[in-house]
Amino acid sequence: MNSSQITTAQRIKAIVGGSIGNLVEWYDWYAYAAFAIYFSHSFFPDSDMTAQLLNTAGIFAVGFLMRPVGGWLFGSIADRIGRKKAMTLSVLLMSFGSLLIALTPTYKTIGVLAPLLLLVARLLQGLSVGGEYGVSATYLSEMATSERRGFYSSFQYVTLIGGQLIALGIQLILQKLLLTEAQLEDWGWRIPFVVGALLSVIALYLRANLHETEAFENKKDVSEKKKGSIKELLKHPKALITVVGLTLGGTLAFYTYTTYMQKFLVNTVHLTKEESTLISFISLFIFACLQPVFGALSDKIGRRPLLLSFGILGTIFTYPLLNALSTTTSMWGAFFLIMSALIIVSGYTSINAVVKAELFPSEVRALGVGLPYALTVAIFGGTAEYIALWFKQENVEHYFYWYITACIFFSFIVYAGMKDTKKTSTLDKD
Repeated sequence: MNSSQITTAQRIKAIVGGSIGNLVEWYDWYAYAAFAIYFSHSFFPDSDMTAQLLNTAGIFAVGFLMRPVGGWLFGSIADRIGRKKAMTLSVLLMSFGSLLIALTPTYKTIGVLAPLLLLVARLLQGLSVGGEYGVSATYLSEMATSERRGFYSSFQYVTLIGGQLIALGIQLILQKLLLTEAQLEDWGWRIPFVVGALLSVIALYLRANLHETEAFENKKDVSEKKKGSIKELLKHPKALITVVGLTLGGTLAFYTYTTYMQKFLVNTVHLTKEESTLISFISLFIFACLQPVFGALSDKIGRRPLLLSFGILGTIFTYPLLNALSTTTSMWGAFFLIMSALIIVSGYTSINAVVKAELFPSEVRALGVGLPYALTVAIFGGTAEYIALWFKQENVEHYFYWYITACIFFSFIVYAGMKDTKKTSTLDKD
């Protein structure tokens, strides 16, 4: 179907179907982290060293190995056989992974097989998480009209943040309203994974009814050897380096102000867990609402001004903001400081997907967006929390603030040296 023939209703359906996988993926990711305190004893008893080692190996493999593997695998599938099929397969893996965690018997029942099955589930989810970004970013960018690409692709981060909010919301409801701590530890921790599996089925249904993109359909006559191949991708070294530089500072800032912030508020700011959860929930909700606003702004003024504003403001204000946050005693003072940081980070998060998609030709676009991104996130985003906590343990926590500043400054240099992809978009050649 030609893009000019696609109705507004079909484009809205494309936004929902294309980005809902992110919501489910990040919901699953957060649900695992949030409820680990309740289920870890069911899978990893202290007395069994083998089970503990499996736990460690599983976290390592999923966090650092599987995301780049997923970026490569699903990127290749999307470029070779279609964006829609890759997204459908990705969400199937998610669903299976969640269901496996929900249904796996405890260590007491099946012994070492329990943590082994949990490891398999997380490996599947890790593959899915790694592959989802590049494919859905490509799909949303290709389905959008040229004048609204920034707006369309910004919904990837709306649903990505939405997944975190749903996980946080379900945890609050179970903790405060429905179950006791004993019930959560006994069987209640399975509920969020059943919810994750159900969300995946909804995502699967929506994706099964999507249109394939015109950009992919137009390249059906391109040699199969060129589609989704690493060899073909390496013919675009500048674009690859740009994706790494583009992502580095942004992903570190994003992980710091979202995933790590709850621990920072409790550990460094000394707020209560309830206060830090409330601040995280409200700030993430506003952050999600800002993404389409910034995306639409990039459609008016270009991508580069937003990236440069993130680079400049992030370099100047990261240290002062985090330093002020570490010494604040007010809950709402902490909220306004975090919100200020998230507004700055929106200059990156709202448009990073479309900028990357605009760098590559369609035959290697999903692979080009997904693989270098997944590698950069694994190395810098995935390690942000560990580096922050290590600096804190060594009593030099402010070194972490300088580390983020340096990474954002590196990204700023990349932004300053690149052309505005809105004007040079490869999507216009499709």
